[in-house]
Amino acid sequence: MACKEECSRAITAVKMAPTFEDTMTDVWKPSVTVAAIVERDGHFLLVEEETSDGIRFNQPAGHLDPNESLEQAVTRETLEEAAVDFTPTALVGLYMSRYLSSRTGLEVTYLRFAFAGELGASHDRPLDYGILRTVWMTREEMLTCQEKHRSPLVLRCVDDYLAGKRAPLSFLYTHPDAIGVLRPADPPALALVK
Repeated sequence: MACKEECSRAITAVKMAPTFEDTMTDVWKPSVTVAAIVERDGHFLLVEEETSDGIRFNQPAGHLDPNESLEQAVTRETLEEAAVDFTPTALVGLYMSRYLSSRTGLEVTYLRFAFAGELGASHDRPLDYGILRTVWMTREEMLTCQEKHRSPLVLRCVDDYLAGKRAPLSFLYTHPDAIGVLRPADPPALALVK
């Protein structure tokens, strides 16, 4: 009898708890982005792109897409925006910034993962929508056009790279479920009680 009463109380408690939808609608989430920091003979690979704030310079960068790891995202973004293969070799840093869109008036917080890496083959393919061209600039050249940077993180990532900041890629772990087909979790034992 005691077990039956305990199970009844537990089921009642579960029924009265907030649902996933109730609790997740108000959870704040940053936009996760990746960026490739590529240096060749003292020059850094940038893209010149059209934005809602005008033409700006940025590293090859973009948003993490569903079903991909951070490393896959930076490889994909570099190919799409600069038409070159990129192999990340180290994590330069994680950066958080907030941006107020002049177009929408909305605030967006970005969590940027910047990667150092090596370039591979170039591809004869169109650059991503909005990308005008790729350019190579020294840090000094970048310094003279900061007002044209997509964000202050463009120069900060280069400075961290030049300071030798690196973390091994082994610091990052992507669970296989994050990039594969998501399997439903086993139901909790309580759900089996009737």
